[in-house]
Amino acid sequence: MNSPEQNSVPPLIILSGPTATGKSALALALCASMTQSRWSGAEIVTVDSAQIYRGMDIGTAKPDAAARVQVPHHLLDILDPAEAYSAARFASDALTTIAEIRSRNRVPVLVGGTLLYVRALLEGLSDLPAANAEFREQLEAEGAELGWGALHARLARIDPRSAARLHPNDVQRVQRALEIAHFAGAPASDRQGRAQPPTLPGVVARIALMPPDRVALTLRIQQRLHQMIARGFVEEVAALRSRGDLHLGLPAMRAVGYRQLWGHLEGQYDLQEAVRLSVVATRQYAKRQMTWLRGESEKWSWIDPVEPNALARVLSLLPEGSK
Repeated sequence: MNSPEQNSVPPLIILSGPTATGKSALALALCASMTQSRWSGAEIVTVDSAQIYRGMDIGTAKPDAAARVQVPHHLLDILDPAEAYSAARFASDALTTIAEIRSRNRVPVLVGGTLLYVRALLEGLSDLPAANAEFREQLEAEGAELGWGALHARLARIDPRSAARLHPNDVQRVQRALEIAHFAGAPASDRQGRAQPPTLPGVVARIALMPPDRVALTLRIQQRLHQMIARGFVEEVAALRSRGDLHLGLPAMRAVGYRQLWGHLEGQYDLQEAVRLSVVATRQYAKRQMTWLRGESEKWSWIDPVEPNALARVLSLLPEGSK
């Protein structure tokens, strides 16, 4: 049972899950239902490491103007794609935003699949060294010359546990693990768990959309990507590429779909192959998200996103007194 103190502030609802499971649509329905609750409504806080960037709308499945009119959205379009962002910065931004939403007696609904951001917010981050631009440039050059498989092999020698959980093509995380080992003097896997305590008051409800049918999820991924292409995804990537100051070494341009279409625009393969590679990369990303959530299964309530009464199931999972 929740204490009176916990129920004195609006609950914090976190809606996560693999990509292409309908999180945004369900979140809008959930927010609409909150207008009938004891609170004054709800607002969405985006938990997506790509939707934070301006000009990256189609390929990130960013909520459209109608959705933003229907429900206020936060932490969208806050950075230029040339800029870097971090889980620690997200946690700081999200804490401020959540407090502001609650001050309006409204429910903050966090929506998105960047689970590192969720962990940073709720559990804090390990005491790790900050990113070093010069060292990362050095790794980028080595990766281009030797291949990221060679850098993954280097990681396996100095931090086998991190290497075992990271795919050689997961460039950003391989790079970060090498950076931590270099500047911390110890493997990243040895420095986990040194988290700051959570600072959020009130009830926190973690709800994960977990599709039981992977074949159906793959079909949704394929259909959504083809819809994105029809809406101008290729042209969106071409506009970003034409700026001249963006490159595939930037976190924004490593987003799934963007780097594959970038390769197509550079003449490495045709559009059909770019679409195929994008689907494969998106499926791999969804698999990593599901693996992460299963590893934290005791912290999450799971629902099937395609069940007819998904909204009712979400509402039933909210703690008593928070509706």
